[in-house]
Amino acid sequence: MGLIGDRSLNLVAASVRDHRELARRRIPRQLFDYLDGGAYEERTMRANEEALAAVRLRQRVLRDVSDPQLSTTVLGHELRMPLILAPVGLCGMFAPRAEVLAARSAERFGVPFCESTVSICSVEEVAAATTTPPWFQLYVMRDRGYAEELMGRAAAVGTDVLVLTVDLAVVGERYRDVRNGMTVPVGPLGAAVKGLDLVMHPKWVREVGMGGRPHTFGNLERAVPGASSPEDFKSWVDSQFDPSVTWDDLAWVRENWGGRLVLKGIMDPSDASRAAKAGVDGIVVSNHGGRQLDGTPATIEALPGILEAAGDDLEVLLDGGIRSGLDVVRAVALGAGAVMVGRPWAWAVAGGGEAGVTRMLETVESEMKVAMGLCGLSDVAALDPSVLLQQH
Repeated sequence: MGLIGDRSLNLVAASVRDHRELARRRIPRQLFDYLDGGAYEERTMRANEEALAAVRLRQRVLRDVSDPQLSTTVLGHELRMPLILAPVGLCGMFAPRAEVLAARSAERFGVPFCESTVSICSVEEVAAATTTPPWFQLYVMRDRGYAEELMGRAAAVGTDVLVLTVDLAVVGERYRDVRNGMTVPVGPLGAAVKGLDLVMHPKWVREVGMGGRPHTFGNLERAVPGASSPEDFKSWVDSQFDPSVTWDDLAWVRENWGGRLVLKGIMDPSDASRAAKAGVDGIVVSNHGGRQLDGTPATIEALPGILEAAGDDLEVLLDGGIRSGLDVVRAVALGAGAVMVGRPWAWAVAGGGEAGVTRMLETVESEMKVAMGLCGLSDVAALDPSVLLQQH
């Protein structure tokens, strides 16, 4: 894989944060802030990263680490490394057919891609572009009939893992989206600023804003006919996200889904225990990347208590704040079966397309191998808290 970067800006993507910077420079601010931002003052979003960085690795020497093994099995899938590309809504607005690009990269690399309900590319389009069906993320919407249809569509293309997002009883307020007019009108002056921002991103306007296929919410085209903008998405959210959903609704999901079922958005041990009793296959320790309730613990801080409550009945994954292979090592050492990453792949596809996603995955893999080798380990299965100096 060649270098990913921008020669005119003298920037080469050597790290996940470099992909973030490329994305910042290449897409309009409104879209970058939608992807990059969190709820309210963004304290939880920052805490996810800071808490991971505070976990110290224990360096060891004079051990044979000549043959690193990163592969693992998660929810019946063989993974080249313990990482899944998480669902990211509207990603096709960052690069042309972004979900297809990311899914192709993930398949070639050997990790799963999870399609979002609110992807620009439909689950059928993503599945047609790959030989490995994507996982599918579902929101429980008021229109249960349409949700059942989505589960049927995912099953029809071969999807066998359904990731049910459970932390959107109400939608968290994101100040950046308010300021940029993603959720409320910005008035004439704001519209002029947005127009100027588009002028400053001609490549995005040419390739994404105006080029290729029109933007529609691929999985929701029938539910939101003619929708093509973030404002349209907000309108759908206001009308369809269902705050009345309870644990009892899992029975309805099970009636309509025969594959593996994962709950995404678990942050409390009592909820993990309830999930285990409900018979789901796995959970994702997640605070929605800090985009929902500001002020919650970091996911890595919540992980130990959740693992204890989940027992041996659930596969436990983690997302939030993963920015490097070192972070993957930290999370797995603390007990996560694998991590899910959202912003990293979205930054990478926005800044470098399919090659950008591949480069990001290669970087994380390389960082994992180095971190494990310098910790004196050659097999990801041997990662446990003994690899760490600071334990939560």
